[in-house]
Amino acid sequence: MNAITSPAVDHDVRAPAPAAGGPARPSRARGARAAYWVFTSLFALQMGFTAYAQLRLPQVAEVFHHLGFPDYFRVELCWAKLLGLTVLLVPQVPARVKEWAYAGFAIVLGSALIAHLAVGDGPSAWIWSVGTFALGALSYCFHLKNGEGR
Repeated sequence: MNAITSPAVDHDVRAPAPAAGGPARPSRARGARAAYWVFTSLFALQMGFTAYAQLRLPQVAEVFHHLGFPDYFRVELCWAKLLGLTVLLVPQVPARVKEWAYAGFAIVLGSALIAHLAVGDGPSAWIWSVGTFALGALSYCFHLKNGEGR
């Protein structure tokens, strides 16, 4: 046999399959990135609406009074939410700063739940904070999955 037809020569030029535990396939990485932006966008819309409502809607101001919070806290909280949303939505912000924004949102939403439960409000009053917390948690999980929180 000559060298051209020799069975010992491997003519397969395809790249070898990745080893188990190797790098994620590009489609998985794109899926995780897309999921991050879907959950982060929904979270941002919800938190952005609450920030707007805290500044503009009188019925929201009444809820803050019902919970025992002063007016200045409502305004402070609104601006803190807007700052946190800016941090989450701007891709150039370092991951460590985003971690602090997620921590702040977790504290705000947990505190909202506690405040509503403390005054005896029913699920219709506090379910929004739980749902928004879930969106934020999913956003954070995909933030970590994309390797941005390491």
